[in-house]
Formats: sequence, C-alpha cells, structure tokens
Amino acid sequence: MKSRWNDEDAARYVEAARAAGQSEALGLRIYTSRIIGGDPDLVLHGGGNTSVKVTADGEALMHIKGSGWDLDTIEAPGLPAVRLAPLLEARDGPKLSDPDMVALLRASLIEADAPNPSVEALLHAFLPFAFVDHTHATAILALADQPDMRDTIKRIYGDRLAYVPYVMPGFDLSIVADRIYRDHPGCEGLWLENHGLFTFANDARASYELMIEFVTMAEDELARAGVALTGPQQSDGVEDVALRARLETALARDGSPFAKGVFLDYRSTAAIREHAAKSNVEAISLRGTVTPDHVIRIKPWPMVVGPEADGDAIAAALAAYADRYKAYFTRNAARTNEPKRMLDVYPRVVLVLGKGVYAIGATAKAAKIGGDLCEQATRAINAAEAYGRFTPIGEADLFDMEYWSLEQAKLAVGAS
Repeated sequence: MKSRWNDEDAARYVEAARAAGQSEALGLRIYTSRIIGGDPDLVLHGGGNTSVKVTADGEALMHIKGSGWDLDTIEAPGLPAVRLAPLLEARDGPKLSDPDMVALLRASLIEADAPNPSVEALLHAFLPFAFVDHTHATAILALADQPDMRDTIKRIYGDRLAYVPYVMPGFDLSIVADRIYRDHPGCEGLWLENHGLFTFANDARASYELMIEFVTMAEDELARAGVALTGPQQSDGVEDVALRARLETALARDGSPFAKGVFLDYRSTAAIREHAAKSNVEAISLRGTVTPDHVIRIKPWPMVVGPEADGDAIAAALAAYADRYKAYFTRNAARTNEPKRMLDVYPRVVLVLGKGVYAIGATAKAAKIGGDLCEQATRAINAAEAYGRFTPIGEADLFDMEYWSLEQAKLAVGAS
C-alpha cells in the first residue's frame, strides 16, 4: 500500500482551516481523514474513524469523527469538538451503559447540535496522542479474521503493535484497549482481533503513514504465504437480467421491506466469481461478516441461489432464509438483558453460485453501499481462506452488533 500524503495538498488544507478560523491541526486532520477514506482498501462508507486533540482557549478538546459522515468527504462539521476532561474521567469511573456513554459524549460536545461522536470516541480520548486513526483495511481483515493469531502478529510486528482480543465496540472496548495500551506503552498501534487497526502519533503524517506501513506489512505477510490479495475490482461479469427480474418480483411482494421499491446492485468480478464458485461457499458465508459493523448493512449472511433459479426456487430460498433468521434471533434474543424487536427477515445480499452477488436496498444508495462492502469482503475472504481459515466473530457477538442500539442509530443517520 502506498502513502497518498502530498505536501502541497496538506498545505492547502492547513490554509483553508486558517481561513475558516480553525486550527492547523484540524486542517491536517481533515486532510489525512480524506486520504484514508479515499482508499477503499482502508475504509468504506462510514467505516473507520479519526480524531485530533487540540487546545482552544486553554481547554483540551478532541475533534472526533461524527456519526453519519464518511471519511472520504469529511469536513470540519463532521469532526465535532468534545471536551476531553470529562471523557478522561470515564476511564476510572463506573461502567457506562450505551445510553449513558452517548449522554456523556453529547454533554461534552462544544456545539449542542453537532452529530453524535463516534462510538469509539472514548478510546480515541484515552490514547495519549494528538492524532489517532482507525481503519478496517482489507489486508488487515484477512489476517484479523484468523483463529489464534496473537503469536503471528507478534512475529510480524514485534512490539510495535499491541494485540487486543475481540471486545464489543463502545465503552468495553475503550476500557480494555486502553489497559492493553498502557501495558505496552511503546507500541505504535493496536491490532483489534476480528475488527481492524488503530495507529497514533503526535503528527498527522506520522500516524497516517504508520497505518500505511502496518497495512503493507500485512500485505507482505499474505504474500509470504503465497496469497495474492487483489485490489478493488470493477464488475465485469454478464448479468442475467431475467434472474434480476425474478428476484425483484420476489423481494417486492406485499409485507416486504422492499414493497415500495427494491434496488439491486449486481457485482461480478474475478474475486467474486472465485468465491461464488467454491464448493463450500454457503458454509463459508454462514460464518459471518468480515468486520463487525458490516452486519448492519448486509445482515449476518447472504441468501444463496443457483444461476437458473426460477420463481419457485427463489421463493423457497427466501422462506428458508426467513426461517434461519428467525431461529438466529430467537436463540440470541433469549440471552440479552433487554428486550429486542426482530428486524425484517429479508436478505440484503443474494449470492448467485458461480456468478456474482446482488446487494439489495430500499434505495439505490443503500444497494450500492452493500455492493461495495461485498466487493471488499469477498477479496478479504478469499485471502483469509487461502492463508488459513476465515474465522470472523461468532454468532452471539454478531447478533449483539446487529441489534446494538448505537449501530442501529448510525444506520438511521446514514440513510437520511
């Protein structure tokens, strides 16, 4: 992976920030956020988050990515400022519930009408660096979604990265990851099992280029094992328009969330076809998503159909999907501390054996987002399977993410 840092571009962002009465640090934060967000092999559609700590009028503040913003197009309003002191106090305070954490973050905002700070804002606050970057890079996911990787990560990165076992994002992750960081005070980043990567530094370029370096080291490890991780691919397969029409008819029936309109985004790339042709593709697909927050966009698994599926076969597949989803909900809702209301039982992805995938949405935007996530995820899964075994978070953790109120709120903002 190559650095996209450019001195002239960085200087323009600094000058624009000054002209707007903003800090140089915020200008650089916008710049590096955008070059991170502009690389689909680092983050996609609201994924990842960034922050910068500054001092204004003698008070320590942190600008942190706000909910509903994408890094590739982020502007100053998408990095709302929060007072740092009350966030740091949470480190040694009582465990916060999700609503209490959101209330703390909102109460700490400088501007009351700013978007909600990232659910990982506390971890950004706890890390004692001016600039903090977090991504879900494709190469990182191919290795993070492997079983028993602690020793391998130590071999690859030495003491430069501290290994964080999977913990639900939010308050719990912030506390655990902060403790692990303090046990490894010389590290330059955090490796989050089944999740992604954090890097940090007191300089914008240094934090960004650590991210690029560490992702490159993951790419090198894959290459060492003989795994070819392809870059983003454009769809080049021939779509069966008759199959599309049958899917549209089945998905738009009365009672469906798509009854008022269904949009399909078809993707068929070399990587997708490789995945769709695997003899055990359905079993692999049932393991879960490549990074936890994908579940709120594309559900826990796809529906699988054959390329010749007629209307009856599609109806049967939808019924089987609904039964599986209801059983998944019943199993997992029974163990939660609060009542859960089941979401709709329709897939958000249809995998066509040997051919391609359809991402499904109630809008063209939602379908395209799903398609982009599938394109990246398929390449990560192919690499993970070639390296070892694709092993994402388990069903219980996946359910907790899908039905996490904070993630559902993020999805609602993104859809607006």
